[in-house]
This record gives sequence, structure tokens and C-alpha cells, in this order.
Amino acid sequence: MKKSTQLLLMTLLITLSLLLPACAAKPTQPVGDTFSLPVGFVPNVQFAPLYAALDKGFFAEENITVTLDHSMETDTVSLVGANKIPFGICSGEQVLLGRNQGLPLVYIAEWYEKYPVGVVSLKESGIETLEDLRGKKIGTPVLSGASYIGFEAMLQHQGMTDSDVTLETVGYTQSELLISGKIDSAIIYVANEPEQLKALGYEIDLLKASDYVQLVSNGLITNEETIKNNPELVTRMTRAVLKGIDWTQQHPDEAYEICKKYVDNLANADNQELQKQVLLQSIELYQQDRSTPLGTTDPAAWTQMAEVMKAMNLLKGDFDAANSFTNEFVK
Repeated sequence: MKKSTQLLLMTLLITLSLLLPACAAKPTQPVGDTFSLPVGFVPNVQFAPLYAALDKGFFAEENITVTLDHSMETDTVSLVGANKIPFGICSGEQVLLGRNQGLPLVYIAEWYEKYPVGVVSLKESGIETLEDLRGKKIGTPVLSGASYIGFEAMLQHQGMTDSDVTLETVGYTQSELLISGKIDSAIIYVANEPEQLKALGYEIDLLKASDYVQLVSNGLITNEETIKNNPELVTRMTRAVLKGIDWTQQHPDEAYEICKKYVDNLANADNQELQKQVLLQSIELYQQDRSTPLGTTDPAAWTQMAEVMKAMNLLKGDFDAANSFTNEFVK
């Protein structure tokens, strides 16, 4: 073999010997965490912070791939409680009901600071106070869940019970029945049906649960096992969701445009102004006072909600809400 050829081979071998260790030492990119996040209900502008977190890359920044599950049949409490999925979006009363049944759920970041339930009436009905509800026919979607518990809390605050009113289960036809005069008032979400009625030209009176009682609304939940075994994931997930909430508050118009990518037919809807108002009213329910970190949940609200639910015989008498939530991850 010629010396020039030998020299070339030796040079190549030396070069490879230098490159191979460098390649071996280069860290591999993590695959990341991929999971479904159940939010319940159909796609809607009220979920704008989650759409924003997806669209603006807040989940991706945390090395998380999320698929939103809008299936109403998904039992978020059971799946998260059994650690079949790591996270979910649900209301505080669902966490308490789950823990009351032994599920190790933990509420880790508050989305809505104000409980979004209220009672709406047409102005002509003259129902301006809780006391004015006495003896009235009131439509409720169902006799369970956030709307019913919020209403019961309002009655308890006023020293009233179901026997002081006439409750009718009407599904989600409250606005139609109210307009037709078949009910006097309706239990609703304050960012939704009142805006629909105003868009139709009706003057209304609205009694908000948040004006009378402190309750815990929608937030991000996980379970004790995920917190114990993967607190770093919990931190990243919390951070991504809170970024979505904060960004939506700061950019409502752009957030609405992002919703068009995720909400079927929103871009072609005839009621664009109504939907924008629903989003703006939803944002009003988020945490506004930043004297505490965004996402902080109030222990007093958990105590009051537990007492309301005990009075409804939904929780054991000795139930303690203290382990149902943590503010550790919002800090």
C-alpha cells in the first residue's frame, strides 16, 4: 500500500475516533409527555385559554402534547382519580364528591375565581333579590352538578330551601322557557344565557352566586400519585395552562380568532358579537386580583363549599376539604 494511501486511512480513522465519542455524548431529545385532557361539554369560546395554550405553543414549550377531549361521556373524576389519565378540567364540587368516595383527586390550579352560576329573570318579573325568588317557578338543567349546587348555596345564604321555590328540571332550554313565560327564573351560567337573552333584546335581572358565597369553580386537577411520582410534570402542566389563561386575559380579540380554529362553524356563525361577549364575560370570571399568583385557590372557598354540600347531604359529616387542593404548583 502506498504511503499516501496509508496516511489518508490513518487520518480518516483518527477523525472518526474523535467524532464518535462526541456523537455518543450528545443528549437525546426527550420524547415528551402525551395525553388527553378531558374538559367536558362541546367546543366553545369559553375554553379559549386551552385553545390559546395549544395555538401559541405553551404546551409545546413544556414538552407536552395535549389532545382536548370534549366528550361529555368522559368521566373525568373517575379517570383522573384512578390515574388512568394525569389531568382533567373540572369544578371544585366534583373534586369534593370524588374525594368523598375515596378518589385521591387534587385541585392544583384555579381557572375561574368567581363561581359562574346564577339565576336570571326577565326584567318584567321584578325578581331583583334572592328573597324575590320565594314561591317562584325556577328552571334548572339538572338536579345535580355545579349549577344546582351553586343555586342551593344561594338559597342557604338567604335562609331558604327547595320548599320555598318550585324547581323544574328543564334541561338546557332555560332561555326558551323563560321567554315563553313557562318559568319565572332560570339557573344558568352567567357568561352564557344572560348574553343570549340580551342579544335577543330582552332586559334581564341577574343574581350571581359569587355575590353571595365563595365557592370553587373550574380548575386543573390531578391525583396524589401523579404529584408524588412526577411533580415536575405537574409543574409544567400547571405553567402551560396558566399561561393560556393569562394570555387570553391580555389578548381577548386574538383569543377569539384562535377559537375559530377549534370551535366548529364559529368562523361562519351569524352571532359573532354574541360569542365575543360570551368570551369577554367568561374572562371576567377569571382571577383579576394579582395580589396572589394566578391560579391560587382560596382555602375559605373550599371550606364554604364543603359546608354547603354537607347541608345537602352530599358529603360525610366529618369530611375535611383540606387535602382536596394545593397552591404548591402555582407558585
